[in-house]
Amino acid sequence: MVTKDGWPGHDRWERLRRRLSGPLIRPGEAGYDVARQGFMTLYDRRPAAVARCLRVEDVQACVEFAAECGLPVSARSGGHGYVGYSTVDNGLVVDLSRMDTVRVRGYGRAEIGAGARLGPIYATLGRAGRLLPGGTCAAVGIGGLTLGGGIGVVARKYGLTCDHLESARLVTADGRARTVSAESEPDLLWALRGGGGGNFGIVTSFTFGTARAPRLSTFELKFPPASMATLLDIWPRWQHGMPDELWTNCGLHGDGRIVTGGCFAGPVERLRPMVDDLVRRMGAEPLERTEAERDYLATMTYYAGCADLAGSACAPSWNGGGGAIGRGTYVAASRMLRRPFTDPGEVARLLTSDPALYTIIDGFGGAIAEVGPGESAFAHRDALASIQVLRDVAPGPGGKAAARRAVGLVRDGLGEDVGTTGYVNYLDPEMPDWANAYYGRSLPRLRALARRYDPDRVFAFPQGLD
Repeated sequence: MVTKDGWPGHDRWERLRRRLSGPLIRPGEAGYDVARQGFMTLYDRRPAAVARCLRVEDVQACVEFAAECGLPVSARSGGHGYVGYSTVDNGLVVDLSRMDTVRVRGYGRAEIGAGARLGPIYATLGRAGRLLPGGTCAAVGIGGLTLGGGIGVVARKYGLTCDHLESARLVTADGRARTVSAESEPDLLWALRGGGGGNFGIVTSFTFGTARAPRLSTFELKFPPASMATLLDIWPRWQHGMPDELWTNCGLHGDGRIVTGGCFAGPVERLRPMVDDLVRRMGAEPLERTEAERDYLATMTYYAGCADLAGSACAPSWNGGGGAIGRGTYVAASRMLRRPFTDPGEVARLLTSDPALYTIIDGFGGAIAEVGPGESAFAHRDALASIQVLRDVAPGPGGKAAARRAVGLVRDGLGEDVGTTGYVNYLDPEMPDWANAYYGRSLPRLRALARRYDPDRVFAFPQGLD
């Protein structure tokens, strides 16, 4: 039955429970307070139930149930992501974290469950001598990463994660399990390549093409605080002029500390002259300089900061993950760097306006820019870089509000300088004009597809396509 207020009654929940091969966990039941956890502490919710799905049929049952009952529904892979607020109170969470198989097949194709995280993915691919571009945080889930684009440390050479997506299994609002590929549902494949997660259905698995894994070289430079404006001035043009094999980024702390580094697809002997060139342009010797050459698996392990990518030290501590990676306690926002900074000194002042701020600038160009708009929904191919602004929330009253003010000041100030676009995988609930910021010229086509495949907006959520 459905109760008078429109919400499913106990008997309906029990019928859903019997259809699932994994547990359905409701408020008051053992494990609920663990099962409802996402990565971000700021967006903790109290869903009506969490369904730990083990197979595609479980996901279909959940979607059909939510559609019949008019219940909010959202997917969660269990990884490190910013989209916790898309899960509203009293909704149904479709937890995919147990659907995490990673297999490498013939011709280097990787079949990956939507609940898999980057640590185990890199470990499996590395042992097979294969590479899939992606981020550095081992607890990031493959689902959100791919569906929003997928920025990574070899992206200038190999493109975004979504550029390697060949096909996916997707449960749409009508409960159908569809195979999405260039031959079957090509419009959906376009949308899943960077059109944002949660808008068209629930992906249960991905098939990627991979590349042969080369040896990689990394570097890191630390400069004094007085060098920040100089780095902001020269870095965008310097990165743009480097070969595609070199990806670099900047980590800028609100207290003035500066770290810039990168990853080069080649031997360290070829990397050093490029680093020398950056140092010359800076006009100051770095406080520290390190360089190293490793194989692909060792490089991704280095970036993750743990000895075993598939071990507990690289696993989430939330949602029953049993690992050592803590939950996120910060607010965040983003901008895309579409042109060099107009006033690097003013930007440096902005980024140091609060000592608790931390800004990450990741280089674009190369293979990212070579993909045409007809091949993917990712709208920022022409950007020079992405900018991510973070600030921890201090304990006590007003902590969240103060953090939001500090981040919003930087986000809006950067918008005046470099443009008002942003990266959908760094979702910000206060992003001005968020739809155009995240999706740009892809927005009309994405909205049309959402209306076609989900006319009743079963998958509606804040900052979801309407």
